[in-house]
Amino acid sequence: VQRYSLPHLSIEARFAIRCRPQVVAANCDSTRMSVIDINGMLTLYDIEVKGLSTTGMLVGQADKKPSTEAAVGTQLEFERKDVWNMRWASDNPDLFAIMEKTRMYIIRGLLPEEPVLSNAYICAFRDLQIQSVLIDEVIQNPESPRKEVLLDFETKSLRDTRDILTKVSNLKDAFNYVDDNPHPRLWRLLAEAALGQLEFGVAEKAFVRFEDYQGIQLVKRLRLLDDKVKQKAEVAAYFQRFDEAESLYREIDRKDLAIDLRVRLGDWFRVIQLAHGGNEDLLQQAWSSIGDYYADRGKWSNAAQYYAKAQNNSALVDTYYFLEDYDSLERLINYLPEGSPLLTDIGNKFALVGLCEQAVAAFTRHGDVKTAVDTCVMLNQWDQAVTIAQQHNFQQIEGLLAKYAQHLLDKNKKIEAVQLYRKANRHTEAARLLAQMAKEMPGGAQKNPDRIKKLYLLAALEVEKFKTKTMDAQMTGATNGTMTTAQTVQSLITADQSVASDRALESPWRGCEAFHLYLVAQRQLYEGHYEQAMKTALRLADYEDILDTQTIYSIIALTTYYNKFFMQCSKAFIKLEASGDVNEEMRTKFSDLALRIFTRNQPRDPSSRMMPCPKCHQRMHDWCVSCPSCNYRLPFCVASGRSIFPEEKAGGLHGPEDGAGVLGSASGVVKCRCCRHRMYTSEVRKLRNCPLCHSRLDAAYNNEPRF
Repeated sequence: VQRYSLPHLSIEARFAIRCRPQVVAANCDSTRMSVIDINGMLTLYDIEVKGLSTTGMLVGQADKKPSTEAAVGTQLEFERKDVWNMRWASDNPDLFAIMEKTRMYIIRGLLPEEPVLSNAYICAFRDLQIQSVLIDEVIQNPESPRKEVLLDFETKSLRDTRDILTKVSNLKDAFNYVDDNPHPRLWRLLAEAALGQLEFGVAEKAFVRFEDYQGIQLVKRLRLLDDKVKQKAEVAAYFQRFDEAESLYREIDRKDLAIDLRVRLGDWFRVIQLAHGGNEDLLQQAWSSIGDYYADRGKWSNAAQYYAKAQNNSALVDTYYFLEDYDSLERLINYLPEGSPLLTDIGNKFALVGLCEQAVAAFTRHGDVKTAVDTCVMLNQWDQAVTIAQQHNFQQIEGLLAKYAQHLLDKNKKIEAVQLYRKANRHTEAARLLAQMAKEMPGGAQKNPDRIKKLYLLAALEVEKFKTKTMDAQMTGATNGTMTTAQTVQSLITADQSVASDRALESPWRGCEAFHLYLVAQRQLYEGHYEQAMKTALRLADYEDILDTQTIYSIIALTTYYNKFFMQCSKAFIKLEASGDVNEEMRTKFSDLALRIFTRNQPRDPSSRMMPCPKCHQRMHDWCVSCPSCNYRLPFCVASGRSIFPEEKAGGLHGPEDGAGVLGSASGVVKCRCCRHRMYTSEVRKLRNCPLCHSRLDAAYNNEPRF
């Protein structure tokens, strides 16, 4: 057997034992060692190292060993047979317990105490108490063992001390007995018994013996109390008999001390019962502490109820956030005073979950306008950011908006830039960018006419929003919502000046009209309605600034050819052959095609219906776009592409417009309230939406309901 010192692992002693060991154990201070051999023989050895200057003398000098080496590993005069289990006490180096057959012996030093019948396996030995377990019963049911398999045994000194304290009223005899058999557990028993009898002198000596500083301070505090009932209550609280201590306080009509006891214990439910109808501050503290109790256990609903009672707004903010009860958290904004630091916390929490409006309300109430604007920008709510900036004269938003829009444009994210402008209520910028996207659309009218029309339509709608916004602003400034003629004219001039710099904004519907008519003409042509297709295509000649020359006059030449209007077809071919926008190869092809057509057909138009000009009343063809005499440009039906003549209205009646912006049912013409374009009632009888802007139409132009 070799003994080493820790932590250096240097050898201290080496000795031999004359048996074949099966179980080897050392006591708590490593001064003795027990060995149980294969035959069940228990022997003890003294392994304490005494007075050695170096460890090398024991190992290196085999011939000249120091005299103290003989003491290391000396077998003591103690032997026990048939031992199958033993355990040293973890707090006393002289105590150990052994099992011989069916008896348990407790050995103090080398002297055994009276045996106890038992066949349990020893698990632990401390505080003069042995804990053992019935292994056989555990093995029979290892999954769910019973509590009865654990057994506790006490040493003789512990049992005797209990008997003395129970039977003898004079603590002097008990003190003498414990003094003869000292152990911390016995001194603690004596101190507790002395406290129970209010013998503070004996209790203090006992606390000193087993070095319990808290117990000594308790005795000093008890001596300062002038009432024995208070002393008994404090002793009961020390022994954790809290209900008894509370009843003692209430017997002497000291409810405040009972409440103080419960506060120290953290029993806030009992504090509320005792303090009901009393101190409001104490009740709020109790409610808040109960809220903390539920919050620690994740029961946020219960915690919120008690925090609300305690008016603990700081904890209530976190509780509502964990509950995701954003409605209650929003109501808390108006409840808190302006400038409260909690408003910043609420705003940050709303910003984290993307609730911009609530976050802005919190930051604004706190007075932090910059953070409110930054939150709107972070959540991409530019319209709200601009509104707040305008209300509080915050100039930095304009530069930030422009910078972010330019960043999107640099990355060719034009759709995202349009959305940004729309959210920021920058309608003119959004319209200008949409018009630019329509002009730059790859393939042009030959490949993506429908998409280009949609882009022009969106641009026109943005301009209409801008004009409506400008008019509303002027109307708001007028008294009682009415405006004089001068104010109305001024608002219209302001709106025109805002969009006059860009033709796409000045005439926002031209692009949409051009591609709409182009699509209508194509559809009518493929459906075989050649006359209607021709009337629609002829109107495209007014949109040379939108569509290219080849596209316009190709569709005119095609529709007039199929409709046998060879004079109009000849004019279209002349335009195609003479235009510089058409390349040389295509001009040659158009020239050859015109030659083949007009060698077989004379350039003459057939007779057609004549209609009077609404302005000069001169007769003209119904397919004309404008009057040949006065150059009056006729309005057209966006559903069919035909020109609108007064005589074509139903019954020849001219009904006034109603309040909704739609002509009466007797007029035969309906006007869309969104784009303000007209269409024949007969053409849109089966339509629910405007053919141009796709907005909802009102059923106000027929005697029977349409929808």
